[in-house]
Amino acid sequence: MNLQRLRRERGLSQEQLAHLADCPRAYLSGAEAGRRNPTLKTIAALAHALDVDPADLLKEEQQTSIK
Repeated sequence: MNLQRLRRERGLSQEQLAHLADCPRAYLSGAEAGRRNPTLKTIAALAHALDVDPADLLKEEQQTSIK
């Protein structure tokens, strides 16, 4: 998942992204580390907060695009 890379590219901390996506920071940390499997609802919220398509979170790193 491209979550950590996209978050860092936007200059957001885990806490900031968690707030924007309305999810716990610890959950976000686990998702970035591959310890959590986010639901479709969470993926949609994270994608919205990062301003990307939800599929961009799941694509290979080189294939992501910004809206």
